[in-house]
Amino acid sequence: MDLPSNTQAHLPVPSVQELAREPLDAVPSRYIRDDVDDPVSNPCNPSLQIPTVDMSRLLDAESQTDELHKLYSICRDWGAFQLVNHGVADELVKSMKEKIGDFFNFPLQEKKRYAQKEGSVEGYGQTFVTSEEQKLEWNDMLFIHALPIEDRNYSFWPERPQGFRETLDSYSGEVKRLAISLLEFMAKGLGLEVHEFSKHFNNGQCHVRMNYYPHCSQPQQVIGMAAHADISGITILLELDETQGLQIRKDGYWVPVEILSGAFLIFVGNIGMIMSNGIYRSAEHRAVVNSLKERITIVTFCYPNTDAIFGPARNLIKPDNPALYKTLSHAEYFNRFFSQDNFYGETQFIDTLKIDA
Repeated sequence: MDLPSNTQAHLPVPSVQELAREPLDAVPSRYIRDDVDDPVSNPCNPSLQIPTVDMSRLLDAESQTDELHKLYSICRDWGAFQLVNHGVADELVKSMKEKIGDFFNFPLQEKKRYAQKEGSVEGYGQTFVTSEEQKLEWNDMLFIHALPIEDRNYSFWPERPQGFRETLDSYSGEVKRLAISLLEFMAKGLGLEVHEFSKHFNNGQCHVRMNYYPHCSQPQQVIGMAAHADISGITILLELDETQGLQIRKDGYWVPVEILSGAFLIFVGNIGMIMSNGIYRSAEHRAVVNSLKERITIVTFCYPNTDAIFGPARNLIKPDNPALYKTLSHAEYFNRFFSQDNFYGETQFIDTLKIDA
């Protein structure tokens, strides 16, 4: 994704993984996040647990109605869920985990071969750092445009470990197919025609962000990734192992997510919220840091076709239920997101897209 010309240049920052290799007497001041509530001891309601959807039940004619109702309720109330029996081959998932784990274990100079370049968010480094005074997040990342194929810039695709490119190619294709299927069921759950949402995504973009969250001896002072809602249509997250760190905001609490073995975590993004006219919610979430262990995630963001024009589905608009959000082209949506007032301000981006905003 190239940045609009009015976007501030992104500044290079040190590798947090390298910083964490040595014992720290004190966290560097740029990483101390006194602007957010304590990410470690912030209270949580233990009765809240992220719900689960079973893809095999959605695909089974006998159980589909019940699972569709469950999917609808979860997208409405949570905007996020764990997906089990998703159909992506175990061997492919295992290989993707191994490849990115190996990449982050390479020496820094090897990883910097794929460093970000000016005017793009792709590559190894960190995004949206625009000033020397800006507070930083406790993570490194590799961000790649995976689909459509013509969007790929292979100078950002690691050649090592061997097979990384082939694995990411297969993985992104399978995850996109899963995303299209989920969008179809999300539309059916609202009583819409099955392709109402997915028609905008058939040649859509899939961007893969691979995150490395090093351990930190003072995790209460840092944040792995600040609270946000995704700007995608739908997001599919894969955890490398059982190290916890992801939290979802629900009913005023941060809910720690304990990933089920073999599951994906699914987020409704802002575009999914717009197309459902606000019936589905885009879940606010963040990443906290472990005091002893690293955490690695592979996150696939699915966006509409570049020529798509999307807004609230027409069949959801009635005299007593008017459209809440503007209808936008792909270009308009991203230009708004990357504009300084919207992206760097405190207002939630989705709120700037309301018709009365």
